[in-house]
Amino acid sequence: MNYSMAAKRAEYARNAVLSASPARLLTMLYDRLLLDLVRAETAQQNAEWPVASENLLHAQAIITELLGTLKTDVWEGGESLHALYTYSLSTLMNANIGRDAKLTRECIDLLEPIRLAWHEAAAQLPAAGATPAAAGTPGGVLGVG
Repeated sequence: MNYSMAAKRAEYARNAVLSASPARLLTMLYDRLLLDLVRAETAQQNAEWPVASENLLHAQAIITELLGTLKTDVWEGGESLHALYTYSLSTLMNANIGRDAKLTRECIDLLEPIRLAWHEAAAQLPAAGATPAAAGTPGGVLGVG
């Protein structure tokens, strides 16, 4: 891909993030989180450790952002989601240190149903100004590509 196309793609992605509703940002974060985890798992299975590490670190950054924006006092499931994020963060650190694809898979299996649930919830909200109460407005770690 030439520089001009890459620059146009980056600008498009930036505009998509900047114009997205909070609900859409949340689903975009979850989509990228699972993409990172699948890429990391594949890289681990192929002993491509730098690629695996890069994707695991980005996934950890997303989970850290989700933890930071989670409002546990707004809904009764907040504490459980906080515990799941904390567990996933620790597990991904161990997956990276131990080069363990099984731990990465465990996180995929834990987080994919939540990703699907957020997509379902977001689809039921009005498009303008929609915000899942527990989510806050995540941003900053949504790299596209």
